Amino acid sequence: MSDWQPTACILCECNCGIEVQLGGDDGRHFARIRGDKEHPASQGYVCQKATRLDHYQNGRDRLTAPLRRRDDGSFEEIDWDTAIREVAERLAAVRDSHGGDKIFYYGGAGQGNHLPAAYAGATLHALGAVFRSNALAQEKTGEFWVNAKMFGAGTRGDFENCQVAVFLGKNPWHSHGIPRARVVLREIARDPARTMIVIDPRRSETADLADTHLQLKPGSDAWLLAAILGVLVQEERVATAWVTEHTVGLEQILPLLHAVPIADYSARAGIEEDIVRRVARTLAEAESVAIYEDLGVQMNRNSTLVSYLHRLLVLLTGNFANPGGQYIATTLHPLAMVAPKPPKQTPVTKSKVIAGLVPCNVIAEEILCDHPDRFRAMIVESSNPAHSLADTRAMREALESLDTLVVIDVAMTETAQLADYVLPVPTQYEKWEATFFNFDFPHNCFHLRRPLLPPPADLLTEPEIHARLVESLGAMPEQIVSQLEQAHAAGGRLGLGAAFLEVSAGAPDLRWLASVVLYRALGPKLPDGSSAAAALWGAAHQCAQRFPDSVRRAGFDGKGPMLGEQLFDALLESASGFVFSMDEPVDSWSRVRTHGGRIQLALPELFGQLEGLATQAPPAATEAFPFILSAGERRAYTANTIYRDPAWRRRGTDASLRINPADAERLGVVDGDLVRLSTKRAAVEVPVEASDRMQPGHVSLPNGTGLDNQNPDGRLERSGIAPNDLTAAEDRDFLAGTPWHKSVPARIETVA
Repeated sequence: MSDWQPTACILCECNCGIEVQLGGDDGRHFARIRGDKEHPASQGYVCQKATRLDHYQNGRDRLTAPLRRRDDGSFEEIDWDTAIREVAERLAAVRDSHGGDKIFYYGGAGQGNHLPAAYAGATLHALGAVFRSNALAQEKTGEFWVNAKMFGAGTRGDFENCQVAVFLGKNPWHSHGIPRARVVLREIARDPARTMIVIDPRRSETADLADTHLQLKPGSDAWLLAAILGVLVQEERVATAWVTEHTVGLEQILPLLHAVPIADYSARAGIEEDIVRRVARTLAEAESVAIYEDLGVQMNRNSTLVSYLHRLLVLLTGNFANPGGQYIATTLHPLAMVAPKPPKQTPVTKSKVIAGLVPCNVIAEEILCDHPDRFRAMIVESSNPAHSLADTRAMREALESLDTLVVIDVAMTETAQLADYVLPVPTQYEKWEATFFNFDFPHNCFHLRRPLLPPPADLLTEPEIHARLVESLGAMPEQIVSQLEQAHAAGGRLGLGAAFLEVSAGAPDLRWLASVVLYRALGPKLPDGSSAAAALWGAAHQCAQRFPDSVRRAGFDGKGPMLGEQLFDALLESASGFVFSMDEPVDSWSRVRTHGGRIQLALPELFGQLEGLATQAPPAATEAFPFILSAGERRAYTANTIYRDPAWRRRGTDASLRINPADAERLGVVDGDLVRLSTKRAAVEVPVEASDRMQPGHVSLPNGTGLDNQNPDGRLERSGIAPNDLTAAEDRDFLAGTPWHKSVPARIETVA
C-alpha cells in the first residue's frame, strides 16, 4: 500500500483536502481516504461521501479511446489524429455553412473540473462560437444577475464569525457550501450567543440544529421574505443611517415594503405572524447576519425575486462589509468563462443571457425549431445535459437532432451515448486540476491538485485536446508561440511576460487564445508535468494586480510582477493548497463595482414581481396533482452524477421517494412499496420511504440517481429515477430562466 498522497474531494464546491492511499491488485484503487490536515480551508474535515471516491476513479463505464458513431448507431474506436481532425472538420463545416454562433458549448466546470473552461474558450474563439452554458445556469444566474445589479460583484456570508446564520433553501449538513460545514454548524448551535435560522419546507438535518426552523409551504419563500422585510420597514427597524450612507434607492423600495400585508403573506407561507415578526426583530438587532441561499430557492418559484429580497434583508439591516456579515471575496481565477462581445439574448427564444450563460431550460427550444439561427452543433465537456437538464425527453431529442455532437468526458454518460464523437480524458486524479470556487473569508485558498496516478495509455487531457483542435482549425499563432518560447529561454517567466505584453499590443485576439498559447509556450517548462497550470500563470498575475494588499497579508512580499510570480510559485509548490489572500471586512467596499461605489437597492425590473405577490398564490394541491414534488434532494448518500455506480451508496433508501407518514398511511403504503409518481410530463414507479421530515402533501426525490450503469456483461441498466424525466422546461423563472424543480405538481398512486 502506498504512502498517503494529498488531493481533494470533487463532490461539492468546497473541494475539501483529502489524503489517499492507493492499493488493490493493480495499485490503482483508493484503498483508504482521510481528511488532509494540511489543507488550509478544510483542515482535515471530510464527510462520508468523499470516502467513496474509488467508485468514481474506477467506474465500470470508463472511456479509454476516442469513439466515432457508425451509421448504424454503434461506436468504433479511432486514433487521436483522426478524432481531432474529423471533429475540427465537422465543427468548421457548421461554422462555414451557418456561422460559428450556431455552435453551442455546454460544460467546462463539472466534476470539480475547471481547468477545461480556461482552455475551451480558445477552441470556441477559433470556431467563432459565442453561446455557452453550464450547470450554473440551472441554479445561480438569478443570483448572479441580482448581485451584478446591486453590487457589481458576487457576495457571500461569513458563517465562521456571524452572530446570526440564516440558511435559505440550504442544508449544509449534506450540501456543504461552507468549509468544515458540520463543524461550523455545531459551533453555531452550541454557542448561546449565536442564533441559527433555517428556512426550508423540509425538516432538514440543519434544521434539527436550528434555533428557529421556518418550515414554510413549498415554493412560498418570496411571500415569507417579503413579510420579514415588511416588518423591518413597518416597525421602523431599518438601519437607516447605514443604508443612507452606503446605498441608493431606499426611497423607491420603501413604499413597496410599506404595502406588504404581513399577516396575509405569513399565512400564505404557512408561518405564524408572531414568528415572522420575531425573526425580523432578531435580524434587525443582531450585530452581524450571514445568509446563504441555495438550490431550494434558486430552483423554485420566484427565484430571482427571492435572491433580491434576500439581499434587501442583508442591506436594510446593515450587514455588508462588517465582521460576520456579507462580503465580496478575492478571486484567483474568475468562475465564469469570458468571451469577446458576449450576446445579451439567445437567438431563438430571446432569453436573457446572464454571466455569459444561456438558460438551461431553453436549450432544447433553441435547437428544436426551423429558425435560421438555431443551434446546429454542440460541444459538451465534463457535463451530462441528457440527464441533468429539465425535460429529459425534449433534451434528448434536441441532442439527437444536431448536425454534430462532440462529448469530452471520463465516462460513457447518457449524453455521450448520443454523441457523434466521444473524446475520453483522464479522471480528476490522473491529471493536474483545480477548481475556481474560491470564496473563503478572511483567508482565501486555492488548490492545484497533482495527479495521484498516471492515466491509462493514450488519453489526452482537456488542455491538450483544445490545443490540438485550435491547431487543426489553423488558429494557433505559431509564430507568437515561438517568440514566447525564445523569450522564456532568454529571461524566464518574467521575460515571457514582457514578450506577451508586447505581442498582445499588435494582436488583440491573442487574449482569447492565450490559454493554448501559454500551454504550448510555457507549459512544457513547468515542473513535474504541470503544463495544464500554464493558464493559471496569467491568473496569478491578475490576482496580484487586483488585490495586492490582500495578497501581501497572506505572506507574499514581492513588488510589481514579482508578486504574481510568487503567487504562481506557491500555486505550483503547495500540494495541499495555499492561502493566496487575507481580507479585512472593509475590503469589500473597494470591490463594489457600481456607479459611485454605492449599493443599488432599487431593481425596477423586479418591482412588478414583488407587487404581483398580492395576486399570486404559492403552489398548492389540486385535484389532478395533490402533491408538491421536490425533484433533487441531497441526502447522506446522494451526490452529483460522477458516482455512476449505485453500489457507492451505503443506504438503499437514499434512492426512494420520501413522503410524510400521514400521506403514506392514507395511500396505504409502507416503506419499500412501489408507487406511481406522475407529473404533467411523465410517470415513473418508485419505492417510498415514510419520513416525518416531510410536510403532508410534500414529497421528494433524491439527486444523482437514474443513471444508466453498465453491467458486467456490458448491458446498460438504469438504477433509480432520473428526476428530470418528470420536470418541464417551460416551468422556469421569468427573468433568469432557472427551473422550478423544487415545486413540481405531482400525483401518487399505489401500484398493485
